[in-house]
Amino acid sequence: MIDIKNVTKNFGSFTAIQDLSFHVDDGMIYGLVGYNGAGKTTLLKSAADVYRPEEGEILIDGENVKDNAKAKQKIFYVPDDLYFLPYSNMEKMAKFYSGYYPHFSFDTFRKLSKLFGLDIKKRLNGFSKGMQRQAELILALSAHPTILLLDESFDGLDPQKRNVVKDLVGEYVKETGTSVIISSHNLHELSGISDRIGLINGKRLALDCGPGEASGSHSKIRVVFPLDFSEDVLLNIEHKKLVKDGKIMTFCSNEPLERIRQKLEDFKPLLLEEFPLTLEERFMEEMEGAEYDFAEIFKV
Repeated sequence: MIDIKNVTKNFGSFTAIQDLSFHVDDGMIYGLVGYNGAGKTTLLKSAADVYRPEEGEILIDGENVKDNAKAKQKIFYVPDDLYFLPYSNMEKMAKFYSGYYPHFSFDTFRKLSKLFGLDIKKRLNGFSKGMQRQAELILALSAHPTILLLDESFDGLDPQKRNVVKDLVGEYVKETGTSVIISSHNLHELSGISDRIGLINGKRLALDCGPGEASGSHSKIRVVFPLDFSEDVLLNIEHKKLVKDGKIMTFCSNEPLERIRQKLEDFKPLLLEEFPLTLEERFMEEMEGAEYDFAEIFKV
């Protein structure tokens, strides 16, 4: 179980994450999504006690992770920027980790290495980026942690290996009840594996929901008018992402459908229907920022 409580981390005058809180139950995979530089790595390193937050606390099974060797034996952190001992191979790294993790299983290590088809005696610096990620995941699962922190762990993997990793992590969590935080800038990578997903935007947690809870009070509205109306008909309706195609208007709104119907009744719409937002649509709405006129870039 992981509790992130009001965590703020600064680097000098720069604030990387601010007042960030969420909870990960036993046996839960929590997907952490955000653009590159949003603060995902900072949070994971704070959870692993690599960084020390200026404010807030991080609890592992109810214990503060700060300077807590017992708590840290439960954690395996797989960073985005992988590091291996100089001139090491997987076999040497397994012996290295077995000295820190009392439940490290060489049997699991050998089985997983065979599954991924990796040579445990070959130097890791000769592996491709994707192979190195596979090797570190093998070492992580062989350590049998109860807290698993994965930072951009799909990066560099081909589609087949991504599916293997997803299935493997899912099965490990099912068998052991491990709590997992897995970060990515790619929502699609996380949506199929995560029990809950958090979006970091503007240094804070902008959204924390289950895959089926994304819409919340927001929805997509489609309205068809008898005539080709201008978008002025929506002036008194709170809306975003308007798409107009002749008599058809589609937009997002957090107003109830009946209220929208009342506001549009003078225009006698032929059709007014509501759809829940997909997870991707809701996240894109939260990440919505400045709009760019790309055509201006190429004008001479």
